[in-house]
Amino acid sequence: MRAWQYTSVKGGLENNLKLSPNAPLPRPKPNQHLVEVIAIALNPIDYKPVEIPLIGRLIVPNPATPGIDFVGRIVTPAQESSFKLGQLVFGAAGASPVAGGALAEFALVGVNAAAALPEGVDIIDAATVGVAGLTAYQSIVPKVKEGDRIFINGGSGGTGVFGIQFAKAVGCHVTTTCSTPNVEFCKGLGADKVVDYKKGSVLDALKEAGYKFDHVVDNVGADKELYWHCQDFMKPGAVYVMVGGSPSLDSIKDVIKRKLLPGFLGGFKGKMEGFWPEPKVKDLETIGDWMKEGKVKAVIDENFKFEDAVQAFQKLKTGRARGKIVIDVMSETYKNKS
Repeated sequence: MRAWQYTSVKGGLENNLKLSPNAPLPRPKPNQHLVEVIAIALNPIDYKPVEIPLIGRLIVPNPATPGIDFVGRIVTPAQESSFKLGQLVFGAAGASPVAGGALAEFALVGVNAAAALPEGVDIIDAATVGVAGLTAYQSIVPKVKEGDRIFINGGSGGTGVFGIQFAKAVGCHVTTTCSTPNVEFCKGLGADKVVDYKKGSVLDALKEAGYKFDHVVDNVGADKELYWHCQDFMKPGAVYVMVGGSPSLDSIKDVIKRKLLPGFLGGFKGKMEGFWPEPKVKDLETIGDWMKEGKVKAVIDENFKFEDAVQAFQKLKTGRARGKIVIDVMSETYKNKS
């Protein structure tokens, strides 16, 4: 099969990606599906962890194929699976949380990480759900109730786009942040209030809102002022869920300080949780149903050809994508086969 692979990330993952014309076909374990990949979507997790000096070498196979989000069709279903040959599925590929192997013509998918594509959902839209969709769903839906006020930091990126829509789908009042060009975009997704971080302090805007929040999801993780002063805009007992952030020595020091330093000595005064999405068929099915019903829509910033994967990663690393970046592996082939 054809597969994009890398053996080093020196100078950036995108500068080391090579398209192999004869990579070995992956062999599924009993609890894995073998799928023919139709399209994938990129996420920051596809490059950020592997680019951490030293650590990246320890957690990535050699050679590695990136890509987790996928939509495709079943070639070999996992044992005891009800899926049939040729059935369309979507979800999260691979056993590795950082090198899922979806940027290839065939990939392995865990039995708990794929759901049937509902009839009527666009096949390319379904490719965007795996990481960002599960992250947004699991960091919000099980933790809120109808009528709650939620603050989502970072509303225009892949996870934020889903987060706004999921929060509205379950009846929450949503406040989010974005830059000036994306204010109307976030309102169009359903956000009740949008804070333009280019025009002033987000913390001040939240403190002056006239109410406190029942739940907070931070998809950015870059504004320390927000979480160190979250008690000023969150209700007592509310949870600050940290989704975003870039691993660094400074961030590690910050985590240690939050966990070990008592509040009266300048430590963290709120309640914070880290977050990592868990593949769950039921959650994928709910998202798929919401997309079918029109409650949730995928937002695609740009759709790249399979041969242009390097350019897709370059776009991802600008951090300026509105919604998801998709790589079309073989949608034309799929249409011709079907």
